[in-house]
Amino acid sequence: MAAQSNAEQTQLQDMEEEEAGMEEREMESDGDEEEGMGVENSDDDDEDSSEDEKENEAEIQRLEEQLSINAFDYNCHVDLIKLLKQEGELFRLRKARQKMSELFPLTEEIWLDWLKDEIRLTEEESNREKVYELFERAIKDYICPDIWLEYAQYSIGGMGSPGGIDKVRAVFERAVTAVGLHMTKGQTLWEAYREFENAILSTVQPPPGRIPSREEQELLHAQLERIHTLFRRQLAVPLMEMETTYAEYEEWAEHGVPETVVQLYKKALQQMEKCKPFEEALLVAEPPKLAEYQALIDFELKEGDPARVQITFERALAENCLVPDMWAKYTTYLDRQLKIKHLVLSTHERAVRNCPWTMSLWKNYLLALERHGDEHHTVSDVFEKALNAGFIQATDYVEIWQAYLDYLRRRVDFSKGEMSAESSKELEELRGAFSRSLDYMKQDVEERFGESGDPSCVIMQIWARIEALHCKNMQKARELWDNIMTKGNAKYANMWLEYYNLERSYGDPAHCRKALHRAVQCTSDYPEHVCEVLLTFERVEGSLEDWDAAVQKTETRLNRINEQRTKAAEKEANLARQEEEKVERRRKAKVEKKTQKKGTRAGEKRKAAQDNCPDDWTEDFAPKRHKGHVDNTTDEHMETETGFFGRNTSPGRRPATSGTKKAVVAAQRQNDDKPELRDDSTSVFISNLMYTLEEPEAKLRTLFETCGPIKEIRPIFSNKGTFRGYCYVQFESPVSVSEALKLDRQEVEGRPMFVSPCVDKNKNPEFKVFKYNTALEKHKIFISGLPFSCTKEQLKEICNAHGTVKDIRLVTYRSGKPKGLAYVEFADEIQASQAVMKMDSMDVEGNKISVAISNPPRRSQMDKPGFSRPMTDVPRQVYGSRGRGRTQLSLLPRSLHRQTTPTGKVENGTAAEREQVTGSAAENVAGEPRPLSNSDFARMLLNK
Repeated sequence: MAAQSNAEQTQLQDMEEEEAGMEEREMESDGDEEEGMGVENSDDDDEDSSEDEKENEAEIQRLEEQLSINAFDYNCHVDLIKLLKQEGELFRLRKARQKMSELFPLTEEIWLDWLKDEIRLTEEESNREKVYELFERAIKDYICPDIWLEYAQYSIGGMGSPGGIDKVRAVFERAVTAVGLHMTKGQTLWEAYREFENAILSTVQPPPGRIPSREEQELLHAQLERIHTLFRRQLAVPLMEMETTYAEYEEWAEHGVPETVVQLYKKALQQMEKCKPFEEALLVAEPPKLAEYQALIDFELKEGDPARVQITFERALAENCLVPDMWAKYTTYLDRQLKIKHLVLSTHERAVRNCPWTMSLWKNYLLALERHGDEHHTVSDVFEKALNAGFIQATDYVEIWQAYLDYLRRRVDFSKGEMSAESSKELEELRGAFSRSLDYMKQDVEERFGESGDPSCVIMQIWARIEALHCKNMQKARELWDNIMTKGNAKYANMWLEYYNLERSYGDPAHCRKALHRAVQCTSDYPEHVCEVLLTFERVEGSLEDWDAAVQKTETRLNRINEQRTKAAEKEANLARQEEEKVERRRKAKVEKKTQKKGTRAGEKRKAAQDNCPDDWTEDFAPKRHKGHVDNTTDEHMETETGFFGRNTSPGRRPATSGTKKAVVAAQRQNDDKPELRDDSTSVFISNLMYTLEEPEAKLRTLFETCGPIKEIRPIFSNKGTFRGYCYVQFESPVSVSEALKLDRQEVEGRPMFVSPCVDKNKNPEFKVFKYNTALEKHKIFISGLPFSCTKEQLKEICNAHGTVKDIRLVTYRSGKPKGLAYVEFADEIQASQAVMKMDSMDVEGNKISVAISNPPRRSQMDKPGFSRPMTDVPRQVYGSRGRGRTQLSLLPRSLHRQTTPTGKVENGTAAEREQVTGSAAENVAGEPRPLSNSDFARMLLNK
């Protein structure tokens, strides 16, 4: 090892000296220009480069520290390798690549970069073996045509050494065997192989004019036969552009193409035509192309050629190496169809290296090792790696332990009456593994997940059954079941019946009776069933005393259970009654509130009517008041002179609300009540439009004409004739509705327009257009803290660096203004997890964003449609009819405000009038205010 490192250091020093010499020559050639105008610039460049080097070195140290904490951070490995390559740290780069290759299979790009760097570093013959070893490692991770081609071309460079030509041919044979069936890239390898053989042919051909010797003729004939064979083999394989190869063979062959080759070529061409649609679909599809690859795999499985099925799976996995389902399908196919040991086990190993978090892949790997009779220590090593793989669920650890315990149980030979020493050793190992599994669940799994993952104690149940069945050790089995019951399982009838069946099969009646009595005492979910089993057992096995004891125990227990159920039912009935009373109180409060609101609106309408005629009334009465005249005119005369407010308006005044708009609103309401105009199947509901939108019908017609023929657009107006921001659009055909729904959230004059199906809320009150998911969405991330200026395109550009983005939704207010929140959906949960790790705390335009896996909160009961909040005893402040948002100045005459003042402080009016005012005030406090007539207002003002 020391000699090897010294040789590497010497070689690197030579390379550095050569690079330094090249830099010096470049500087000398450009020296004249730099002397005149570039000295200061070169100094600045040196300072900038030194600063960049310091920053890169700091980043390299940070990445190395992070990997020392978490060695399984894939992206951290990739970033470190990129920085080291950029800085030219060759030794550290090799070390970083080595560490990553030990933990993960490397992609084709990483392997090719590594191989090309090593090829440049090892120009000497003595170091070619190291590159060969690196190539052998590279071809094991994935079956990649480019790596095989690079391997073959590199081996051609060593053909001058002893046995070099044979070694090159061996590499080419392995390459065409591995990837020669690749529909799109296999032809490149075949052509490279033929070019190599043609180059050999040129060396064995005699010079023109000279008659070759017999030995030379044999060599020439053998070489020609090799090339003929390569053509025949290639033409028998369905490959893209194989017509070109056939034409080349026709031109090359002196005696024409043999008939057998023609038949094989036609058959392969037919097969290629069948596969061509799938290959064309793959060419135009975007990564990860899972659906297209699955279609091609299904086709090849139907065709039934194992070699083609294998290469198709390998092609799919080269682009989808992190998809556990694809690995599972591939390994299952190999286990059931090919059953070739080295191929099956190597594929299982690659599967768990690519997806170590998937428990099922490790489980299948253990089964494959046992199926092919691998060494026990190999199976144990794989199991230990599985425990350290970092599964995402507690139940995964339970299943992997079960698979390993099943393997250990099958190793023990229970068939003989007395066990041999070897079997006894294997049995002790099995018992030790059971004990270790329970400790592992209690310590490691519970500490990490907060649960053991095995609430029913399945592992202990299996252990107890093995002890009872194979080892005849009922004492140990009973101890295990006592432990099971103490873990919260004693209240379940099925657990007691499992224990009873074990005792029934391998124990004795006394322990059966004891188990059933304990079951009757402890069971709370199905006590009747347990009692019935006890009574049945005593009918078959027990004496009269046993029967009496069983009847007494079951009756006592069932009576107690019935009492508990009665109390629980009464409690539930009381709660239901209280809930109904709350609902009734809320309903009454709602009715009273609505009644008060209607009364307030009626007062507003009377007040608006009064405001229409103040000038006419003032002209009649103001001069009289000015002269101090007290008019004793009766109510009837007052009504004749001025008319009631709101009934006889002065001829020259316009009403407060336009008659035309009222007619439009009335007609609109009549139309809405007509069932033929409310066809929900052909209508959509438009909302969130601006109230100030001018000519909404014309603008919406222009917008929705692209969706299909429009039958009618009905904008909704208020009583005053103003647009209320929503409308109905009815089409001629229901097909247009789906097209219209695609315009949801489109901006109309800077505000997002909401388009939703038209649904009768009376028939479907809980209908919601947008129902967000309340479960954990592992393939989607939630981003907060975004700058308000961030667009969807900018966010997609940021997220594309961490995976395939399927959808982005920026969260906005109803006005269209952003909230600084976003949801980003990735192709799979792996990409989403990587995005969380890389993007969390990232700086975006000066804002530090927070990123997490999307996990929306569940809607509370009070947020659901139709739920009314419970009324509380806290008094609510009562505002005027104009609401709290406007001025609280009263617009009533001051004489009305004096109704609430004490009687002794009334300044104007007689005692009778004071009594009348006090009575009115009392009525106002006690209930609804009495409507005042025109004469009441006149009397109060005249008294003033």
